[in-house]
Amino acid sequence: MDTLVTFDSYDPVSDEILATFPIYSQDDVNRIVTSAREAAPRWLALGYAGRRKVLLTWSKLLADRIEECAALISRETGKPKSDATLEATLAIAHLAWAARNAREVLRTQSRKPGILMANMSATVERSPFGVVGVIGPWNYPIFTPMGSIAYALAAGNTVVFKPSEFTPSVGVWLANTFAEVAPDESIFSVVTGLGDTGRALCESTINKLAFTGSTRTAKLVASECAKSMTPVVLECGGKDPVIIAEDADIDTAADFTLWSAMSNAGQTCIGAERVYVHEKVADQFIATMVELSKKVKPGAPGSGNYGPATMPKQIDIIEGHIADALKRGGTAVVGGLESIIRPYVEPVILVNVPEDSLAITEETFGPIIIINRVKNTDEAISLSNQSSYGLGASVWSKRSGKEIASKLDCGMVAINSTTSFAAVPSVPFGGVKNSGYGRIHGPEGLLEFTYARSIVRARFQLPFSLTSFKRSKFGDRVVVSMTKIFNGRG
Repeated sequence: MDTLVTFDSYDPVSDEILATFPIYSQDDVNRIVTSAREAAPRWLALGYAGRRKVLLTWSKLLADRIEECAALISRETGKPKSDATLEATLAIAHLAWAARNAREVLRTQSRKPGILMANMSATVERSPFGVVGVIGPWNYPIFTPMGSIAYALAAGNTVVFKPSEFTPSVGVWLANTFAEVAPDESIFSVVTGLGDTGRALCESTINKLAFTGSTRTAKLVASECAKSMTPVVLECGGKDPVIIAEDADIDTAADFTLWSAMSNAGQTCIGAERVYVHEKVADQFIATMVELSKKVKPGAPGSGNYGPATMPKQIDIIEGHIADALKRGGTAVVGGLESIIRPYVEPVILVNVPEDSLAITEETFGPIIIINRVKNTDEAISLSNQSSYGLGASVWSKRSGKEIASKLDCGMVAINSTTSFAAVPSVPFGGVKNSGYGRIHGPEGLLEFTYARSIVRARFQLPFSLTSFKRSKFGDRVVVSMTKIFNGRG
């Protein structure tokens, strides 16, 4: 590359420089994308079997070196080694699933042509877009982008990945490991840099972009891609609700909800941010949450249950949300503004917070949980759906979980569990409203990185043609009669 401009990545605990990386310019990005485009026909020519072999070899390599991967994730994000290992494990599982299922999901399908077109054979093929750009986040630097990278590669695309400037080492490591097993390293490339590098990727000649990040940035990305009609997949923020019904297993619900809210320092887009608990069990639930939280503390990897805020400026948002909630009449039953001890935020549990407070309406992305009482599950559902976000949710009920889940305006729901949908490779991941659109993971994730091509072939010619100036009145009468008789059947 031509540029010598660089940036540093930092240890979020000590603020020491971990590594230095080049900032890819527009010309650099264009060159990488061109190389990916040149490699695309060769990758596609391998077929599903060939790509499966490469991707499964890669997944085995990642599994064999999972300790190395987890250590890198832990160092760049500050999260505990155990959490980093879990993240890497889930990413590898998605990679293997995509490799094994691409052929079946994307196979050519035959469709019924209908009575009027009975002389036709109709099929639908799935074709890869070509070059897919992926812009990943810093909170889950391998799991989240792998949900796009693995499925795009398995579908036959080449990929150019721009990791977050807070976690570039993980992205570079991924590309280096792929190069060890791939027939061409240009099949999966990484470009490092700051916001301008991400913008350059949007402005390049990629054929589709998958972005994960804030809703504000997602709108900018979508606007930029719209200039060249580049389709996008957007996985944005969330304000995920938890509904605790009267018949919930309170001890388990509190345990899982606390973990969902506090793990990874609350820096999880599908983590619990607000709880609506039935008033009959609210006291028990809150008391259990308070007691469990006493054993949860932040700290450096190896000394805390979760780490620091990876992105320092996020603490200002967390502080603002706590202050606003308290000012509007909310009560802190655990922690408060004194919980902010940079670069850490100790657990905060707020109750009776007004629904128009920032802590309810905006994504906090910190180890904060809001618990509000409701009279019944209908009220809980209504309040859950009032949010401008619609990513994930959790429902705790022994008898009514499915009924409640089906009424929630979101892309994913876990019943009597938390964030479990992210760990199941066969189901799609994504949201609605301000949480984005498009899907990764599962069959839908493979379909997302292909487009449909319809092919209709005449097997024989009818005695009268419908698509000719020679069409007769008799032919018109036949068409009308058949339409009335069959009414779309067949």
